[in-house]
Amino acid sequence: MIRHQLPQPPYGPPPDRPRPHPSHATPHTPLRPMWCCRACGQPWPCAHARLLLKIEYEDNAVGLSIYLCGLLYEAARDLYRLNPDDGPSPRDLFTRFVAWGPYRRPHPPG
Repeated sequence: MIRHQLPQPPYGPPPDRPRPHPSHATPHTPLRPMWCCRACGQPWPCAHARLLLKIEYEDNAVGLSIYLCGLLYEAARDLYRLNPDDGPSPRDLFTRFVAWGPYRRPHPPG
């Protein structure tokens, strides 16, 4: 029997990507705690943010996956605090934050 609680995990990465393009434009970064795009108001990551993230992490697919997983954790924390009874499902969050990212190989037939 566990007699003590595990510590709260630390915060994830800062949601500071993708970098604005052009540099003077409003960045397509998330507005917390609602996790909507600062530039267009769509649920983040919006289509523009996804495109810019894929370009920015073109040579670092693993880095993009890690970044997106960290932000999924942060979004889940924020969104469930905002609406604990009717928050998004884990599947919806995964689809929104991670599933569109770098190519994943299909499972071998088995």
